[in-house]
Amino acid sequence: MTVTETQTVRPERSRFSRMIGWMGRALRNLVLLLGIAWASLVIFYSNLPWPPGRLILALAFGIFAIVALWIVRRPKWRWTLAGAFAAVVIWYASIPPSNDRPWRAEVERPPRALIEGDRVRFLNYRNFHYRSRDDFDVRYEEREVDLSRLQSVDLFISYWMVGPVAHTFLSFNFDDGSPPVCISIETRPEVGEGYDPVASMFKQFELAYVVGDERDLVRVRTDYRGEEVWLYRLRMPPETARALFRVYLERINSLADRPEWYHLLKDNCTLNVIRYSRKVGGPHRRFELKHFLNGLVDAYLHRLGILDTRLTFPELRQRSHINETARAAGDVEDFSARIRETLPLIQEVE
Repeated sequence: MTVTETQTVRPERSRFSRMIGWMGRALRNLVLLLGIAWASLVIFYSNLPWPPGRLILALAFGIFAIVALWIVRRPKWRWTLAGAFAAVVIWYASIPPSNDRPWRAEVERPPRALIEGDRVRFLNYRNFHYRSRDDFDVRYEEREVDLSRLQSVDLFISYWMVGPVAHTFLSFNFDDGSPPVCISIETRPEVGEGYDPVASMFKQFELAYVVGDERDLVRVRTDYRGEEVWLYRLRMPPETARALFRVYLERINSLADRPEWYHLLKDNCTLNVIRYSRKVGGPHRRFELKHFLNGLVDAYLHRLGILDTRLTFPELRQRSHINETARAAGDVEDFSARIRETLPLIQEVE
């Protein structure tokens, strides 16, 4: 190699090394910034009782971290920051969920399932009567079903704003005339609280499994909350539907005894449905973005063949929108049958 060639290679290697070094520093700074943001949000959403104090502490931590890492850059400052960060982590890990809070009426009583063979008796089965979104009669009941008569499962997708994010929940259908058992995995807000997606990632809401009548859980969405709701029949053998129902029963009783935190990205409505489906042999074997963008989950399920594939997806989606049917039905005894009148018959599982 000539001197000229050597001089040409060395600058190229030098530029490449500088680029790798710059990328490494950028990645390191990004990780540090994410850690600072996480710890600051943990403090802001912590269990300290005074909101202004939480805000002041969160801002103080963020400012101190930036000064220690990028302005002063002294070992003592960085060790102090490391200790403060460790204290935040320990503090966050020590915040326990609870079943004893001033809950909103909709989630005040956690359900429980009493199981004797195939007989399942639900306590705190929700069946509210609504006059408006916030004006309702609180009715918690007991409801008994025969697991051996469970034949199918339906999926509801409810949008507070039509787009890539929605709320999903299931209904379990019986062939002996029993109304469907509707189960919705939700946050458990306290009186005065509303849903906040960012707060839900920082131990602000306990996890709730609401078990109730479709005249409550579905109709409150179509008639009073102004949500757009789609209803899909799932192609699932009865034995798989029963196994899935048993998984739900275990979780319902577990939460009644040991509360857990809701988490937008780890423990939410759709991720739990996917997780439980896997346990009973479902086809969800790998990560899919639609597991998080659950407003698109119906297209994903149609592609997998879990929804009716005799129709194109646009045709199926058009027939599955139930708002008009639900409003026309009102608070009638056969509400569940009415909202299924326009749906295709269940496609047999091959």
